[in-house]
Amino acid sequence: MNDPADMTYARYLALDTLLDAQRPISSEDDEMLFIIIHQTKELWLKQTIAELWRAKALVRKGLLHEAYKSLARVSRIQAVLTLSWDVLATMTPSDYTRFRGVLGGSSGFQSDQFRTVEFLLGLKDAAHLRYQEDRPEAQAALAAALDVPSLWDDAIAQLAAHGFAVPAHALERDWRQAYQPDAEVEAGWAEVYRDPERWWDLYQLAEKLVDVDDAMATWRHKHVLTVARVIGGKRGTGGTAGVPYLQSTLTKRAFPELWSLRTLL
Repeated sequence: MNDPADMTYARYLALDTLLDAQRPISSEDDEMLFIIIHQTKELWLKQTIAELWRAKALVRKGLLHEAYKSLARVSRIQAVLTLSWDVLATMTPSDYTRFRGVLGGSSGFQSDQFRTVEFLLGLKDAAHLRYQEDRPEAQAALAAALDVPSLWDDAIAQLAAHGFAVPAHALERDWRQAYQPDAEVEAGWAEVYRDPERWWDLYQLAEKLVDVDDAMATWRHKHVLTVARVIGGKRGTGGTAGVPYLQSTLTKRAFPELWSLRTLL
């Protein structure tokens, strides 16, 4: 058993392992920045995933107030991730061009943790599993998020549990499929917003979810601007279309009825 008196800052944080994980392939200084930005992102995604699983479990049990902390933490982590693009944007196109070749076919598009976050929120696409065929544990974690109700599915289940009329097809469906907006679900959440004092716990849950969706949209927008600033109209690594692909993701919303209901009020 470890003696707490022997614990040091470096040992507790496994700093020797952590700081040895940056392995630039080129001799260009900016490659280190590129690696650290993306490794840091993955660490924050790890925490985001833990918070989303926790929030899902609480919402599923009807413990909505208890879920607010994790959801608030997720939106704040997203804000930190968005700010990181400003650091990466200090790297000029000339800087990036000098080492871009060493990236080969690697791409942020392949991030299993980012896709896990999307799946947990409800933005599901089983096609992303194939990018983890060489990493069975990562693929299994991604599949686990694909196979269960999303956070939005859990929230809709709570809408029904509070007595709102929710269609059966929204409560029992193929969880591996992306969620499709439903007029009856929208009507239920609109009623929550018309009488927030009566439905305060659902109302606050909805606003916490909108915070997360808003922060995700802001992150996507800043991602597009940063990539456009660094590579312009070039194709992305890993075979993506680059900026055009990223622009196509800007309209994604994990909780669509929470946006559309505002027109009804």
